[in-house]
Amino acid sequence: MPNMNDILILLPELYLVVAACVLLLLDAFMTPARRGVLHWLSIGVLLIAMYLVVAGQPEQTVTAFNGMFVRDRVAEILKVFALLSTALVFVYARPYLIDRKLYVGEFYTLTIFAVIGIMLLVSAGNLLTVYLGLELLTLSSYALVALNRDSSLSSEAAIKYFVLGALASGMLLYGMSMVYGATGTLDLVQLHTAAVHNTMPNLLLFGLIFMIVGIGFKLGAAPFHMWIPDVYQGSPTAVTIFIGSAPKLAAFGMAYRLLESGMGDPSIAHHWQQMLAVLAVLSLAIGNLVAIVQTNLKRVLAYSTISHMGYLLLGLASANSEGYAAAMFYAISYALMGTAAFGVILALARAGFECEEVDDLKGLNQRSPWLAFLMLLVMFSLAGVPPMFGFFAKLMVLQAAVNAGMLWLAIVGAVFAIIGLYYYLRVVKVMYFDKPVEGTEHKPQADVSLRFVLSLNAFALLVMGFCWGPLLEWCKSAFAA
Repeated sequence: MPNMNDILILLPELYLVVAACVLLLLDAFMTPARRGVLHWLSIGVLLIAMYLVVAGQPEQTVTAFNGMFVRDRVAEILKVFALLSTALVFVYARPYLIDRKLYVGEFYTLTIFAVIGIMLLVSAGNLLTVYLGLELLTLSSYALVALNRDSSLSSEAAIKYFVLGALASGMLLYGMSMVYGATGTLDLVQLHTAAVHNTMPNLLLFGLIFMIVGIGFKLGAAPFHMWIPDVYQGSPTAVTIFIGSAPKLAAFGMAYRLLESGMGDPSIAHHWQQMLAVLAVLSLAIGNLVAIVQTNLKRVLAYSTISHMGYLLLGLASANSEGYAAAMFYAISYALMGTAAFGVILALARAGFECEEVDDLKGLNQRSPWLAFLMLLVMFSLAGVPPMFGFFAKLMVLQAAVNAGMLWLAIVGAVFAIIGLYYYLRVVKVMYFDKPVEGTEHKPQADVSLRFVLSLNAFALLVMGFCWGPLLEWCKSAFAA
């Protein structure tokens, strides 16, 4: 039987479960004309959850249900930014959903259930909890991708995501079974100890390889990236913005729990360090080079995501507290940059016009100088142009790789950062120096709340370029503990 302390430790997650069920019931009895109430209630639910996460965070690491659930600083930071990015998604998505008659309660409840999966995943203290959180996140995501049932593109993307996701989940589960067979435990703390004195190292390493496959798929790292371009392009943009932000924080949390908490001993860590280094190089190469030839804006951002996961892997491959802090810092910066990039696309989209091609941005500065400027800030941050937030995020992971003795990996990262400038600056060039394409000359009339929050989001990328210190210290303090 769980005790009261266990319930209190899980209070934010339990609150979100109850809130999602209440929203589901409200939607069943609510007329379409009053669905705006559900929208603002959903945002309020996420903000209250953020408060519960921060206010209820204990000074020391605590566990619940015999160590299956861990509440520490790492989980706190990841949960706060996952909830924040999801709240931004709700604000940006509303006009798009209304225009396409997709403004339904399922979008909000499925997204909140996905966030619960993220929160379970980043607090996992046991292989079972890892799998439970991952499946709750991915199953909700499959349904969200297929939200537009009338679109064959969305249905195709959902099927591809489901098939590849099921394959990756199976591989992860297979790897976990091998690790359990080698160590005799599912608890990550006990696994860390048992792995050192293991009598079946080959079986353990065999399981580790399959677990890395699962992590690589969730991050969208090459060569497990096949689903990302199709899912980004095929999903409704309101869903793409979610898939491209908060789940990346979950993937980092999952990698940290499995690799550091479970297999962080130096005798095993050097094996997965080499694997992550290879995945990082492949992601940087494939992501940046293939993005250059894309004409669809969502596919450009999809391959951009793959390259950014390469930088995140640079931090993880360092296998020390500095590297983990840099990787978390990078995951947070990418979540904020990703929401802002797709936020501009959603602000430009209207009924009958998706704004999915790079050419759709031609002459944007003439039509809407403000949105063009916000997109410029986002592109510069994604490219890593100083003094934007993205520049310092890249700098931190490169520095962590150098300090961990992987100078060659940092050089590869720096070279591909320069190559990646091309496709980001192409978007800026199209907005400021090209004439509008026929049919896109209209002046965007974006929702007031969307424009206001999007402006805050984009300017945060500039401000954080000057004031990144406190966030980095917060990340470092989580791993120093």
